[in-house]
Amino acid sequence: MSKGWQCPKCDCRDFDTDTIATTGSGWSKIFDMQNRKFTAVICKNCTYTEFYRGKTSTLGNVFDLFTK
Repeated sequence: MSKGWQCPKCDCRDFDTDTIATTGSGWSKIFDMQNRKFTAVICKNCTYTEFYRGKTSTLGNVFDLFTK
């Protein structure tokens, strides 16, 4: 994330980032494949959170299927 990020709710410039993975729909939901990845940007002051879509790889999705 850019150092220029500013919380749209409280104007704070301090933030943390984290990554989450979620399932989609259809077969990925049936097999509980977490094939959608997002980066979360969390304001340190008010905890307002924005999500940005990340990239997933086919190999990562296959690995996820066989490690359940």
